Amino acid sequence: MFTSLNLKALFLSIIILVFGLGIWELATPAVKSAGELTEYEKLVGAADQKARVPPPSAIIVRAWEELSNPIYDNGPNDKGIGIQIGYSLFRVLSGYFMAALIAIPVGFLIGMSPLAYKAFDPFIQVLRPISPLAWMPLALFIIKDSQASAIFVIFICSIWPMLINTAFGVAGVRKDWVNVARTHELGSLRTALIVILPAAAPTILTGMRISIGIAWLVIVAAEMLVGGTGIGYYVWNEWNNLDLTSVIFSILVIGVVGMLLDAAFAWVQRSVQYQE
Repeated sequence: MFTSLNLKALFLSIIILVFGLGIWELATPAVKSAGELTEYEKLVGAADQKARVPPPSAIIVRAWEELSNPIYDNGPNDKGIGIQIGYSLFRVLSGYFMAALIAIPVGFLIGMSPLAYKAFDPFIQVLRPISPLAWMPLALFIIKDSQASAIFVIFICSIWPMLINTAFGVAGVRKDWVNVARTHELGSLRTALIVILPAAAPTILTGMRISIGIAWLVIVAAEMLVGGTGIGYYVWNEWNNLDLTSVIFSILVIGVVGMLLDAAFAWVQRSVQYQE
């Protein structure tokens, strides 16, 4: 539901966008037309040896070309942007949900047991700061498959925010509620599902929201390393072709997809929030 403040903010955002694009367009030097080329430039194929940042108009044209036919496959190095995003999302969601299957139950255990917290904490503090991409060489050596290695990297970067937030949310559940459950003689499993899980759900989903953002960041870098398919490989391939227009277009696509993933989790997070 749009309020007056939201409408004003949207209007201001549009003004800032149009102003910024206008400055960018005017600041970008025009490329020589064929009639303005010297004889030497015509002899070498009219190539401009100096790479230039393209203007917004060129990026909009490229976006229209790519988005008008996003799903095509003309070989290993020529796939539509929709196919590339599909590969990336498959890897992200595969590693992400595998991490959730482990992080949430273990987080429950840590949050409900001070002993488990003290036992697991040293391992978490050592493994959590390691860059996910640092695991890639080891994953490639052991798994010997680039796609599975990329999924493993998503798994390892997604698990820590979910694990920590789940433990924090479970440990922060009000003791009064747990005592009421015991008064009603609920077992440990029913107490966890009926009392603790709903109370800790907003915090758990905060961790899941953080994890999906990190996973989307990491998959782009991972695909640049392993190559083959995916939006990260698309960016790197277009850079190798010195096609800066496609590079900037793909950067914008990465941002939009990341925003949509975050918005989806934000909606789920709002749906489980409650007022005490």
